[in-house]
Amino acid sequence: MRRSAALLIAATLSLTAAACSSSSSSNSTAAADSSGGGGKVTVSIDCAPPSSRPTQRQQWADDIAGFEKLHPNVTVKSIDTFPCETPELFTAALKGGTEANVFYTYFTDKQQVLDAGRAADITPYVTAGNLPVKDDILPSVWNSVRSGGKTYALPRTNYTMGMIINRRLFQQAGLNPDQPPQSWADVETDAKKIAALGNGIAGYGDYSAGNNGGWHFTAEMDAQGAAMVSPDGTKAAFDNAQGLAVLQNLHRLRFDDGVMGTTQLYKWGDLQKQMAAGKLGMYIAAPDDITYLVQSLGAHYEDFGMGPIPGPNGPGAGSLAGGDDYMFNRKDTPAQITAGVQLVSYLWLTEGQGQSFDYARSKASGQAVGLPEPQLFQGATAAEDTRLKTADATMPVQAFAPFVSANVPGVTEPANAQAIYKILDTAMASVLTDAKADPQKLLDTASSQVDEILANAQ
Repeated sequence: MRRSAALLIAATLSLTAAACSSSSSSNSTAAADSSGGGGKVTVSIDCAPPSSRPTQRQQWADDIAGFEKLHPNVTVKSIDTFPCETPELFTAALKGGTEANVFYTYFTDKQQVLDAGRAADITPYVTAGNLPVKDDILPSVWNSVRSGGKTYALPRTNYTMGMIINRRLFQQAGLNPDQPPQSWADVETDAKKIAALGNGIAGYGDYSAGNNGGWHFTAEMDAQGAAMVSPDGTKAAFDNAQGLAVLQNLHRLRFDDGVMGTTQLYKWGDLQKQMAAGKLGMYIAAPDDITYLVQSLGAHYEDFGMGPIPGPNGPGAGSLAGGDDYMFNRKDTPAQITAGVQLVSYLWLTEGQGQSFDYARSKASGQAVGLPEPQLFQGATAAEDTRLKTADATMPVQAFAPFVSANVPGVTEPANAQAIYKILDTAMASVLTDAKADPQKLLDTASSQVDEILANAQ
C-alpha cells in the first residue's frame, strides 16, 4: 500500500547496510555507457523482495539476471529487506551516509534527502539512451522528482486519488455503475439513492481521525483547484471559499441528507471494511485500496469500480498524488549512476517487462492485473500500457475507465503534511459529528494553527 509516509502502513526498507562500491568521485561529468567500453561497475539497489515473498523474489532475480546479461560489465547487488522504508531507519541512513547506490524513497522524502545533501544530481544521465520513456513520463510525475530544475530520482510507481464505488450497490439503487459521480452534486444524488436501500448501508463515507481526515480535506481541496499553503510555504491558504465548500459538502451529506451513517471518526481501514462488507456505496481513495479490499478483506474485484475525484462542477481540477522512486547516492561514480538509471529503466519503466509492466508474468503467477496504476505515462506509451494490461487483466478493466479517461492531474502533498493533516482532523471531525458546527470558525482556527506550524518550520 502506498500513501504519504506516515499516513498509512509505514513502509520502508532497512537502509542500514552500507552502499556497495560507492566512491566520492564527482558525478557532474558526462554519463558513461555502462554497457561497454568501461571497466567493471557494481551498483547496489534496495527494496528487493524479501524471502518471505518467494514469487516476487524469483521474478526480481530473473530481472536482475536479464539486466546483467544485457550489461555484462555491471554487477547488481540487491538489498532485500522489507518493508522498503522505515522512517527512523531512513533518517539514520541519511545521517550516516549508508544508502545504497540506488535507494528507495517516497516522493514526499525528496526535501529531507536534499536537505541532508545525500542525493546525486542525475540530470545529465537521464537521456533517451539510458531511459527510452523519458519523454513519455507525465510532467506531473517528473515534477515529483525534480527540484530547482534538476532531476534527483526516477519514478518507480505512482497513484492519484479517485472515487471508489461499490458497483453492486449502484445497481441495486438503480444507478449505472459505468457512470460514477463526477461532481459533488452527483455524489449527493447518488448517495441518497444508495442510502435509501436501508439495512445500515451508507451512501458515502469519509475520514476524520488519525491524520486521515486532514489528508482527505487536502485531497478535496486539490479537487476544488485550491492550494493548502501559500506558494512560499509560510502561510495556510485553505481558509477561503474552496475550503468552506469542502466542509459544507460533508456537513450537508452527513446531517441534511443523512447518507453517511451515524458512526464517524473513521481512520484508514474503517471505510475499507464497510466497503468490503457491502455497507458503503463510495469513498475517495487510490486504486490500490481495491487490492486491499480483495486480498485482505475477501471482497471481489468485479464488485468495484472507480470514477474521478469529484469537483464543484465535474471531475476535480486536481487529485492528491503520491508515489515512490529511486534516488542516487551522492557518492556514486558516473558509471554507477549510468548503470543505476539503466537498471531502474529495465526494472520499472519498460513496457512489457520488469517489476511493474510484465503483465503476462504477473497473471501467470497469480498476481492481480488491471488496476489503473501506476499512471506514469502519456501518449502512445500510455495507450500501449492499457492495451497490454487489458490483454492480461484478471479483473474488469472497463470498470475503471471513468477514472482513467478523466485524467485528473496529480497534485503533490504540502510540506509538513502530517502536522497539517492532524490539525485538519479536528475540522473534519466537527462537521461530521456536530450538526451545529460552524465550518467558517473551524477553518479560521485551523488556519491560525497551521500558520504557527509553518512559522516554526522555517
